[in-house]
Amino acid sequence: MFASQRTQSPGGIIAAMGIAAMGVELEINGMSGNGGPLRLDHLGVAVRSLAGAQRFYQALGLSAGPAETVLHEQVRVSMVPLEGSRIELLEPLAEDSVVGRFLARRGEGLHHVALQVPDVDAMFARLTAEGVRLASQAVQVGAGGHRYFFVHPQSTGGVLVELVGAGAAEAAPERLP
Repeated sequence: MFASQRTQSPGGIIAAMGIAAMGVELEINGMSGNGGPLRLDHLGVAVRSLAGAQRFYQALGLSAGPAETVLHEQVRVSMVPLEGSRIELLEPLAEDSVVGRFLARRGEGLHHVALQVPDVDAMFARLTAEGVRLASQAVQVGAGGHRYFFVHPQSTGGVLVELVGAGAAEAAPERLP
């Protein structure tokens, strides 16, 4: 198939995601040049009830991980491992949280696509320098201690994209089991 896919704009991230989802090495404007290819990390799915969503994935024969609270995002999350990726179930803690507002406007469904990058800090600096509109003010620590930031849908062809560091942070403040 394809050894790499090059695109010419930040919006090209979305066009190339199908290739990343197939586990193929992906290069977007040389973004993988800072340590390795990008890969699909997870799909974020907004749900009204973690327990209800977990039951569905368990009926498929998958194991949903325990719920974890990420206070600064006002969500409870549960990861459903897949071969080479994950599904992140997102239940809002408040109606006025980002996920709560998403559910009110659009209902349950795909919230974001997350790509793993080798160096999340370098990618944040690079996209900021290139004038890409970000939805995050800084790299943050989230579920499982992973470091991440979001790229605004206006920069990606209409899809909220999360860029996640390759490893978990040593400390994960504002996380509760």
